[in-house]
Amino acid sequence: NTGQFYACHDTLVAIWMGVDHAEKPFYQGILQIAVAFYHLGNLNWRGGAILLGEGINRLRKFEPSYEGVDVERLVDEALAWLELIQTSGEEGLAAVMAEPPLAFPKVRNG
Repeated sequence: NTGQFYACHDTLVAIWMGVDHAEKPFYQGILQIAVAFYHLGNLNWRGGAILLGEGINRLRKFEPSYEGVDVERLVDEALAWLELIQTSGEEGLAAVMAEPPLAFPKVRNG
């Protein structure tokens, strides 16, 4: 929630490696959304769009919530971002990221 998307990646990979097979898509979906924002912050439009879509698709089966995470909200906010960056296109990404009109997704309630 603080924009530390690379640190989120490192933490989630460590967790992901230790969970059973059924939970892996949950952590991988959050991980992909975090890495998408890392890419978007570096103005990598294609990497950000692809990973947002993949993360959203992995998380859908865990809605509305799972392990204390408001998955439905995370998916909805990630979808809003995906729509925003698809609309802005690669050429408009720098302007979007300079003054984001949407808040970064919140992973936990509260």
